Amino acid sequence: MGADFLAVIYGLSSAVSWGAGDFSGGLASKRTSVFTVVLISQVVGILLLIASAFAFAEVIPDSNYLVWGAFGGVFGSLGLVALYSALAQSQMGLVAPLSAVVTAIIPVVFAFFSEGLPKTTQMAGFGIALVAVWFLSYSGSKNKLVKKELVLALSAGIGFGLFFIFIDKASSEAVMWPLVSARFASLTLLVIIILFRRGVQKPSIRQIPYIVMAGVFDAGGNALFAMAAHLGRLDVSSVLASLYPASTVLLAWLFLKERLHSQQWIGVVAAFSAMVLIAV
Repeated sequence: MGADFLAVIYGLSSAVSWGAGDFSGGLASKRTSVFTVVLISQVVGILLLIASAFAFAEVIPDSNYLVWGAFGGVFGSLGLVALYSALAQSQMGLVAPLSAVVTAIIPVVFAFFSEGLPKTTQMAGFGIALVAVWFLSYSGSKNKLVKKELVLALSAGIGFGLFFIFIDKASSEAVMWPLVSARFASLTLLVIIILFRRGVQKPSIRQIPYIVMAGVFDAGGNALFAMAAHLGRLDVSSVLASLYPASTVLLAWLFLKERLHSQQWIGVVAAFSAMVLIAV
């Protein structure tokens, strides 16, 4: 399989993993402080990434790549806090699509200037993918986002979009160690934030599995996206990864019994169409 095709596979896999992580983190954040959820899940993630780096015998890259990774970790951490806060305060189907579209647009615009325009079919796929995100995440509710939830969703998208850009730069020579650097920077930032707040709320035993799963899936999504960006174009990897709301909504359908609407099935068809156009 060629590098471009593998990049597509990794990009889609990162969407599945991130969507599962958001679902787990959103559930945990409903009854536990969002900072507690993010902090513990980040600790789980960094342990997993360090173990993976040693398991693959990856060589530590030059310090500049670790610095790019650290910048990515800071913005990714801020985006994660904003997203989990929004998910805990409103319906997943309202928050997820907005943050995902913003997440995709930022690296796509950046890639247009840094890597040039992609193929015409891929550009068409980008547009269809963004439309698919909205349809996939349709909640069927007449509720609207209030100002605070809107700001949180936009902040999450901006944070993740910048994370994509910095991790793309950081993963030029290695994958796992720049992600370890990113996770270390995000943990440091979280500890500083928590010190200015009331501290970490002890989660209940029932919430621990959700928090651990959020950490595992988030770290997995990070690694898969880094591999996708390493092998292919940033915009292709970012748009495919931005389909993560599909995973979140499907899990909510399976476990929370949220009914899928006809608009969401249209989104499924649109997503497959977008994947075909982006892959060719």
